[in-house]
Amino acid sequence: MKRIGLLTSGGDCQALNATMRGVVKTLANNIDELEVYGFMNGYKGLIYGDYRLLTSQDFSGILTKGGTILGSSRVPFKTIRVPDDKGLDKVAEMKQNYHKLRLDCLVILGGNGTQKTAALLAEEGLNVIHLPKTIDNDIWGTDMTFGFYSAVNIATEAIDCIHTTAASHNRVFIVEIMGHKVGWLTLYAGIAGGADIILLPEIPYQIDKVVEAIDRRTKAGKGFTVIAVAEGAISAEDLKLSKKELKKKLEAKSYPSVAYELAEDIQNKSGTEVRITVPGHTQRGGAPCPYDRVLSTRLGAAAARLILNDEYGYMVGIVNNETKKVPLKDVAGKLKAISPDDQLIKEAKSLGISFGD
Repeated sequence: MKRIGLLTSGGDCQALNATMRGVVKTLANNIDELEVYGFMNGYKGLIYGDYRLLTSQDFSGILTKGGTILGSSRVPFKTIRVPDDKGLDKVAEMKQNYHKLRLDCLVILGGNGTQKTAALLAEEGLNVIHLPKTIDNDIWGTDMTFGFYSAVNIATEAIDCIHTTAASHNRVFIVEIMGHKVGWLTLYAGIAGGADIILLPEIPYQIDKVVEAIDRRTKAGKGFTVIAVAEGAISAEDLKLSKKELKKKLEAKSYPSVAYELAEDIQNKSGTEVRITVPGHTQRGGAPCPYDRVLSTRLGAAAARLILNDEYGYMVGIVNNETKKVPLKDVAGKLKAISPDDQLIKEAKSLGISFGD
């Protein structure tokens, strides 16, 4: 008999269900006795004992279903050692519920914050396997995270749609793409969607360079410009400010997001009319794309093989198109950011795409 727990933590994305399905179907196909417990709403379910016994029916027909059948929530790693409002020790409660169900393993699907808590639980003696989920593709130790390409498809479609109206009205359009700390999603969607300017958190932009890029297109007879900007993009000027100074500036202006500040700066410097589109959480939604269905199935099957071999304390990643077990202690807390010298950046610049630097 194998008893495993499943939970999905942090922001939702496509292919969470497909990944859980890959784990359970592989296990069920290789052992006679299996019990699967789903913890509801992420780590909250593990902390407060909110779980249910899942059956094969729960995993039928979910390969193409977005979101997560278990629900999700955010329990920040920085507060995981802080008692809750009733004084409960969260880590102690998670361990107690794990042992109460006599679990052989806990399979945790989530991003960077989720991974840090998973590593903590492994250090506390629980058998843990982490599966890398995020539309940001910023998890260290894996070439790709599930959810990323599905989000790229949606963000690209948003840019595609903007192209036609931008060309029709000869305007500058800004499309703000998700990504607070890293710009993988904006970079891929920007290139795939034919954006003229791409602004990323890793490459602080200069507003004068952005305006110059717009002016070059205008002089070349191209009456419109499409800018893909990551929500975490920052100007070189703001980067010089202290956290206190930056906070004061943002409070004074009250911009809803970086796209609105960028639009105002462009209009003030060039007099050009600017429009803003924010796809927002649509990038997390809908059915997973075929690539993510394959990737998540492979990662789930690889996690199941680790469970069958009683190998724990790992993240299952994809490296050079092969599944690989990566020690959690080696990757937890690390962020996979874009290098300004990345080959893809250089190739994009050779096409004439401006990064505002």
